[in-house]
Amino acid sequence: MTKIDLITGILGAGKTTFLHGYAKYLISQGQRIAILENDFGAVNIDMMMLQDLKSDHCQLEMIAGGGDKDCHKRRFKTQLISLGMQHFDRVIVEPSGIFDMDEFFDTLYEPPLDRWFQIGSVLTIVDSEMQEILSSQMEYLLASESACAGKLILSKRNPEETENQITERILNHVNRALTGIQCPRQFAEKDLLMKSWNDLTEQDFNALSLAGYRSERYVKQFDTDQTASEVHYFMHIAIPEEQISEILENILNNPENGIIFRIKGALPKSDGKAIKINAVHGKIELTPVPNAQAVLIIIGEKINYAEIDHCLRNYNTNPAYVSI
Repeated sequence: MTKIDLITGILGAGKTTFLHGYAKYLISQGQRIAILENDFGAVNIDMMMLQDLKSDHCQLEMIAGGGDKDCHKRRFKTQLISLGMQHFDRVIVEPSGIFDMDEFFDTLYEPPLDRWFQIGSVLTIVDSEMQEILSSQMEYLLASESACAGKLILSKRNPEETENQITERILNHVNRALTGIQCPRQFAEKDLLMKSWNDLTEQDFNALSLAGYRSERYVKQFDTDQTASEVHYFMHIAIPEEQISEILENILNNPENGIIFRIKGALPKSDGKAIKINAVHGKIELTPVPNAQAVLIIIGEKINYAEIDHCLRNYNTNPAYVSI
C-alpha cells in the first residue's frame, strides 16, 4: 500500500518550506513520491516553490479551490485515485491553511482508496511567533488541524526566547485551543519538535515519517466553506522593493479592506529575480527566489476588492496589471 502523509498548519505557518525538506529526504532514500497541493485557486505560489523537486522520483499535482465542499471532496478523491493507480511509495498532501480534517480521513476510508492507501504521518506546522490570541476561526483551525497530529513541528523560532519559554508558550496556546473545541487531547513536550529545519538529520526525518497520527474527537465550530470565503488575485504587478512591506502592512491592517487572513504571492525584483510574499497579521516574510509569477493573492472575509485595487494601482509600475 502507498503511505500518505498530511502536512497541516494554519495560514502562513511554513508548511511548504517544511514539505520541501521532507520530500528531499524521502527522495534521497530512493522513494518514489507524489506531492498533492490543495489550495484556494488556480494560481498556486507554493507549487512554484516545489518545482525543483520535480523528477522521475517526484510528481507534483494540484487541486484548485473553488466550488462547494462536496465538489472539492470529489476532486480530492479523483486525484487520489489517479495517484493510487500509479503505486507511489508515498504521497504527501499539503492542504491550504483552511482545511476540514474530516475530508482527509473520510475520503481515505472510501473504496477503492481504503485498499490503496495507508495513513502514514499527520504533521502539523506551528508558527512559534504566532500571535498569542488569534481570531476565533484561526483558533479553531489551529486546534482542529493539530488534534490528530503525530507530531507538532515548530517553525520560525524567536531567538530572543529560550527553548523552554517557547515550548511552554506554544503548548499552552495549542492546548487552550484544543480545550476550546472540546477535544480531550493535550500535547506534551515529547509531542513537539523544536529544531532549526536546516539542522534536521536523516534520523529526524525518519522519525517524522513514522510519527503516525491520532484519531481525536472535537466539536466542529466552523464550516471551512464559510471560513475560506473569498480569494482575490492581483496579477502582473510590480512594486518598488523598498515599499513592499509598508504596502502589505497597510492592506492587512486597514479595516476598510475587510478581514484579511493572509497575503501570499511573488513580486519581481529589479535584478530580474523575485520576492516570495507570505504575510499575515503581525508577520511579513519576504524571501528571495530565482523566479516566480508576479501575483498577490489575498485571502479573507468581506474583502473590499476595490479599495485594495486602488491602493495597489497607486504603486504599481507594470502596465499589464490586472485584478481578478
